[in-house]
Amino acid sequence: MSSAALLHQAGPHPTGLRPTHQPGSLRAAALALAAHGLLIAALALGLNWRIRPPENVVAAEIWAAVPQVAAPAPVEPPTPKVEPPPPPPVPKPVPVPTPKPVEAPPPPRDAQIAIEKAKREKKAALEREAELKQAEKLKAERLQAEKLKAEKLRADKEKEKEREKAERLKKEQQAQREKADEERLAKQREANLARIRGLAGAEGAPTATGTAQRDAAPSSAYAGRIKARIKPNIVLTSEVSGNPTAEVEVRCSPDGLIISRRITKPSGDKTWDDTVLRAIDRTEMLPRDVDGRVPSTMTLIFPRRE
Repeated sequence: MSSAALLHQAGPHPTGLRPTHQPGSLRAAALALAAHGLLIAALALGLNWRIRPPENVVAAEIWAAVPQVAAPAPVEPPTPKVEPPPPPPVPKPVPVPTPKPVEAPPPPRDAQIAIEKAKREKKAALEREAELKQAEKLKAERLQAEKLKAEKLRADKEKEKEREKAERLKKEQQAQREKADEERLAKQREANLARIRGLAGAEGAPTATGTAQRDAAPSSAYAGRIKARIKPNIVLTSEVSGNPTAEVEVRCSPDGLIISRRITKPSGDKTWDDTVLRAIDRTEMLPRDVDGRVPSTMTLIFPRRE
C-alpha cells in the first residue's frame, strides 16, 4: 500500500496535529515503493517487445508523503494578431536642377558675315514669296472680275436680243396692221375712183384696160426728183460693207403724203434696209410730178453706191 493509503487508514489524529511515527512505517513505505517499482519494471518489460518506446522519452513518478491537490492547468494566452508593417514611405523625387545654357562664344568675323548674309537672303526669299502670293491673289481677283464682267455683258446681250426681238415683233405686228389699213384704204380709194370715173368720162384709148381716168405714168425725171428728196435723209448709224440695193414700195395720197412703205426686195443687209425705211419716214411728203399729180403706188430702188 502507498503512504497515502496508510495515512487514510490511520485517519486523522485526534488532536489535529501531525501524527507521530509508528514503528516500522518507514520500512513499510520503502517496501511499497520497491513493489511499485518492480511492478512498473515488469510492465515496461512486457510491453517493450510490442511497442517501441519513443526516443528520448523520460518517465518519472513522484510520491509525496502528504496528499496534494494538483494546480490548474496553465491557460495559454491568445496569440496576438500580428499586423503587417506599413509600407515604407515613397521618397519624393529630388528635383534635378536645370543646367543653365552655356552661351556659345561669338563666331569669328567671317562666320558672322556669312550668317548675316544667310539671314538677308532668307528675308529676301520670304519677301519674294509674299510678292508672288500677292500677285497670284491679284491675278485671281482680276480673273474673277473679268469673269463677272463677261457674264454681265452676256446677260446684257441676251436682254438686248430679247428687247430687239420684242421690238421686231412689235414692228411686224405694226406693219401687218399698216398693211391691212393700206389694203382697206386702197380698196376704198379704188371704189371712190370708180365712182368718180362713172361721173366723168375717162380719157383713155378705146382699147385701154386700166381703171384710171387718165394715164398715171410718171415723167422720166420724176424718179430722180423723188430720190433727191429722200437721199438727204439717209443717215447711217454704222458702216455698211459692199453695195447692197433695197427695193421699197411706197404708197402716197394724192397730195404726196407718204401713207406706207415696205421692203419688197431686201438688200441682204438689214442695217441698209432699216436706214432706207427711216429716210422715207423722215421725208413724209413726196414732190408732185410735172402734171401736178403723185402716183398712189411707186417702187423705188436704193443702191448703197450709185
